Amino acid sequence: MSLLGVLLLGVVLLLSLAYLFLRSKHNYWRSRGFPCKPSPSLLYGQMQGNGTTRHAAYVTQEIYRYAQDRGERYMGYSFFFMPIVMVCDIELVKTVLVKDFAVFHDRGMYSNPRADPLSGNLFALEGHEWRALRQKLTPTFTSGRMKQMFGTMLQVATELHRHLLEQIDRELEMKAVLARFTTDVIGTCAFGIECNTLRNPDSDFLKYGRRVFEHRMLAMVKMTFAMLFRAQAVKLGVKVTDDDLEAFFMNLVHDTVEHRERNGVQRNDFLNLLLQIKNKGCLEEQEQEGSASADRTGMTMNELAAQVFIFFVAGFETSSTVMNFCLYELAKNPHIQERLRDELNRSIDANGGEPTYDMVMGHEYLGQVVNETLRKYPPIESLSRVPMRDYTVPGTKHVIPKDTFIQIPVYALHRDPEFYPEPDQFNPDRFLPEEVKKRHPYVFLPFGEGPRICIGLRFGVMQAKIGLITLLRNFRFTPSSQTPAKIVFDPKSFILSPSTGNYLKVDKI
Repeated sequence: MSLLGVLLLGVVLLLSLAYLFLRSKHNYWRSRGFPCKPSPSLLYGQMQGNGTTRHAAYVTQEIYRYAQDRGERYMGYSFFFMPIVMVCDIELVKTVLVKDFAVFHDRGMYSNPRADPLSGNLFALEGHEWRALRQKLTPTFTSGRMKQMFGTMLQVATELHRHLLEQIDRELEMKAVLARFTTDVIGTCAFGIECNTLRNPDSDFLKYGRRVFEHRMLAMVKMTFAMLFRAQAVKLGVKVTDDDLEAFFMNLVHDTVEHRERNGVQRNDFLNLLLQIKNKGCLEEQEQEGSASADRTGMTMNELAAQVFIFFVAGFETSSTVMNFCLYELAKNPHIQERLRDELNRSIDANGGEPTYDMVMGHEYLGQVVNETLRKYPPIESLSRVPMRDYTVPGTKHVIPKDTFIQIPVYALHRDPEFYPEPDQFNPDRFLPEEVKKRHPYVFLPFGEGPRICIGLRFGVMQAKIGLITLLRNFRFTPSSQTPAKIVFDPKSFILSPSTGNYLKVDKI
C-alpha cells in the first residue's frame, strides 16, 4: 500500500473513532434509561447554535419545554459531549438546592488557584475551601456593611446624573452608560479607586471587566475541557483566565494593598474588610466581640485578589444589565414608569428630600419593578450543581453519576406560563405580597437559592436601585427610532445582554 493510502486509511480510522466516541457520548443518557432529548448534533449535542447564533437561554428553554410537554421531571442531554441533567420539576429543584445540599454543594466550576490564581474565588471554590471562605466573607455583606457603602454609591450616582445632564434631549445607548456607572461603583466600593469611566469610557477597568463576559470559542473550549477532565487540567496547569486580565487585577490589588498597609489607609469598602480577614482571619469587631469562628487562618494576597476580582466582575455587568432591561421595559410601559416615579418622589419627599438605605431597600413598588425585571431577564440563565457522589433521583431508580452537571434553567422557569401567565408581559404586580404567596418560592431564582445563594445580592440590588432612583427622578425615558420591539440576547455574552444595545430617548424632567 502506498504512503498516501496509509495516510488516508489512518484519517478514515481516526474519523471513525471520533464518530463512534461522540455517538456513544450522545447516547449516554439513553443507555441509562433516562428521559432525554433526541437528535443531537454530532459536535454540539443538543446545544447547537449556543454561543454562535443563539444565546444559551433560548436553547435551554427549548429543552425545558420539551421536558414539560412530556411531563418529565428532568431531562438528559449533551453539551458538546458533556452529559448534563436539566432539572424541570420545582420540588426537585428545591431538593438539589436545599434539601440535599450536602450532596450538591459544588457548582462544578474549574478552580486551580496554584496555576490560575483568580479562579480561587468564592464562586468557583468547592467543598471545605468554599465553606471556610464563605463563613469568613458572610459578615462583609450584612445590611450594616451595605449602609456604610450607601453614601459612596450616592456620590457615584451624582456623577451619573451630571453625565446625563450633558446628554439630554437625544438618543442614548443606555447599556454602555450603565456599565460605566456600575464600574465606577464597584471600583470605588471594592478597590477604593476613582475609576471615572463615566468621563473616561476607555478605562482599563471597563475594558477588562467586559472581557470576562465575552463568549470566545477558545475560552469555552478550555473551560469545557477543564470541567470534563478536571484532574488532568489541574496536572497540566490549565488556565481559564487570560494572562493580561490576570496581570491587570493582580497588579492592581497588590499595589492598592501595599499602599494601604504602608500608609495605614482606612476606607469603608470591601477591600478594607478583606484586609482585616487577610491579616487576622476575621473582621476586627468579631475579634473584639469574640464571635469569630474557630478558623482564624488569614488569606494570602492571591486569595484576596481572587475575591476582589469576582466581586468586581459579578457586580459590574449583572447590575448594569438589570438597570438596562428595567429602563427598556419602563420606556415601553410609560404608565408603569410614571407610577414608579410618582411613588419614589412621594417617598423621598416624605423622607426629608434625601434617599436613605432603609427607604431605598424597603420601597415596595421599586422592589416589585426590579423583581419583575429579574424575572424576565435573570442575569444568569441557569444555575449549575454537581453531586459529590452517585445520586439516585428521589422516587426513581435513575442514578446520576458523581460529578455530573445538574442544570437548573432559571430563564425557562421564569418564562413558564404555568407560574407566570403571559410571561412576556412586564407586570410588576406579579410581585405584590399576596401574589408571591400563591407561587412556589423556587420559581423565582435570579440569585440562586439555599446555602450557595449569591452572597453579594444585597449589594447588587442596592446599586441597581440607587441608579434607577437617580435616573427616574430626573429623566424620562421613551423609545427611540433604534429601540427594538423585542429584545434579542447577544449569543456571544455569557449573561443576558441585548444584542443591539439599548437606545432610548432621554428627556430632563
